[in-house]
Amino acid sequence: MDAEFWRRKWESGSIGFHRADPNPMLVRHFAALGLAPGARVFLPLCGKTRDVGWLLARDCAVAGAELSALAVAELFEELGLAPRVTREGPLERWEAERLVVHVGDIFDLGRAALGAVDATWDRAALVALPEPTRRRYAAHLVAATAAAPQLLASYEYDPDARTGPPFPVPEAEIRALYAGAYRVVSLERRLADDAIGAAGVTESVWLMTPRGAPVTSR
Repeated sequence: MDAEFWRRKWESGSIGFHRADPNPMLVRHFAALGLAPGARVFLPLCGKTRDVGWLLARDCAVAGAELSALAVAELFEELGLAPRVTREGPLERWEAERLVVHVGDIFDLGRAALGAVDATWDRAALVALPEPTRRRYAAHLVAATAAAPQLLASYEYDPDARTGPPFPVPEAEIRALYAGAYRVVSLERRLADDAIGAAGVTESVWLMTPRGAPVTSR
């Protein structure tokens, strides 16, 4: 999946992956992150997800990364925010109030430009990438966020029965990608019930806490 593939998706309105409501897995499991009021949450490959508004309404600051400027323009418009747009090297920075979205290739977004984040919500980034790119992405995300705690949504299905994106990412791969930096805990596994949810598709959500961080009861 190259950059032009995703730009064409947004330009043609072929965005069946976009939900009209906040992701239920985020709603159900956000508290597991144990964040303080005002925490800053990073959403990689955020599109114009309604999760942004949900997080802002809960006193979070939000940072996003998105390839399509069209998606980001629609996000700010739907939130009723007028962004200030500036260049930051190869990226654009769109900012208003407690929301910052970096527009361009996520691999150009390093820790200095992103700034400190308290957690990551990966709703649609890892599963949007083919397997070789997922290895590069996971390492980049850990570095850019300084291994901030993470909620990760994933899908599993028979790849011979359908094609991605979203791609199937089994538990073994998630652990191989992230177990070096995180403790990986399954929070939920269920048959998918959204637009992605064709027969035989399972969705999961994972809580990842940095190794070395204290373990707290919830």
